[in-house]
Amino acid sequence: MPDLLGDYEPGTFFFTSPTRTLLARGVVREVPDSGTTSLQGRVASTLRDARDSGHPNPVVVGAIPFRDDRPARLLVPAAVCWTSPPAGLSAAPERITGTFTGFGPVSDPGDYVRGVEKALAKLTAGELQKIVLARTLDITMGAPVDVGRVLRNLVRRDPQAYGYAVDLPSGDDTARTLLGASPELLVSRSGRRITTNPLAGSAPRHPDPVVDRERARALLASDKDLREHALVIESIVEALRPYCSKLSVPAGPSPLSTASMWHLSTRITGVLDDPAVTSLELATMLHPTPAVCGTPAGAARRAIEEIESFDRGLYAGLVGWGDATGDGEWVVTIRCAEIADQTLRLFAGAGIVAGSVPETELAETTAKFQTMLRAVGLDQDR
Repeated sequence: MPDLLGDYEPGTFFFTSPTRTLLARGVVREVPDSGTTSLQGRVASTLRDARDSGHPNPVVVGAIPFRDDRPARLLVPAAVCWTSPPAGLSAAPERITGTFTGFGPVSDPGDYVRGVEKALAKLTAGELQKIVLARTLDITMGAPVDVGRVLRNLVRRDPQAYGYAVDLPSGDDTARTLLGASPELLVSRSGRRITTNPLAGSAPRHPDPVVDRERARALLASDKDLREHALVIESIVEALRPYCSKLSVPAGPSPLSTASMWHLSTRITGVLDDPAVTSLELATMLHPTPAVCGTPAGAARRAIEEIESFDRGLYAGLVGWGDATGDGEWVVTIRCAEIADQTLRLFAGAGIVAGSVPETELAETTAKFQTMLRAVGLDQDR
């Protein structure tokens, strides 16, 4: 099997799941940012055009932003290679060249705490049931960041996560890349069978195995986290039922671990009633879920715009692939950073419900930053 992780180079698209890895090069068609049809319609038209021009099995790859009024980055590549996921990889990180020169939080930790307090006031007033608030962290290195090495560190540390790298357009000559290792599958489709694995409710891992197991048990018993998780599951199940002739929903969540976090996880499977419904149609119908936005969705989006001091861009959006038959995999764009030359902008969020403690939510975002910090050779509490 080819080592697609080792073959990655800036300017290509990389995506790996627990079952397969995709590496895409070149561009045959770009999906238009706007038009008279929906995003799904523009993607379908682009795939048809690619097939008509001599590409018998075209695939669309890329990323979709958190907000629907921001441009997506979707294209049909010239060449696609598939293989099994990376196996037998050491957890030892590759050294990232370049001296670390400083942190620069776009939103101060104190501002984040005050933002959570504002969100709690809205929850108390009955405006919201849940809201997800994020913050950012800027890192500057003394030399251009080796994107390939960071990607390999991400995938090696979390082999069960969905590792991804997306080449982004830039207004100058500086290469920009969206890079991450998401634990959260929004939806996959294979024929009529679909799977979604929403996560909500989190706790940081601990290096002591005894303490780590206790944190997982405490998470499973946490009333606050179970309520937060239930809001997400209820929303997704309600949205999927009209599309499915069969839907299997576990009675309760299970713990799912990454290298940095424990999450409450519910893996839902189903069978589509209409085989013409594509993975992308399902993904855009579900997005944004309460796991990255909140509920009610409209009120949560407005509150996010009011409280957060930055544009999320592609963070908390979708990244993945879809083919002309409708199959595909789309994951939630979390545990990620945008890299440009010597700088990285990291993103992390936490779900706020009644009973949330601002300082605890700040600590959760700090723990979530660790996925990217460790991948670039840093281990800081920010």
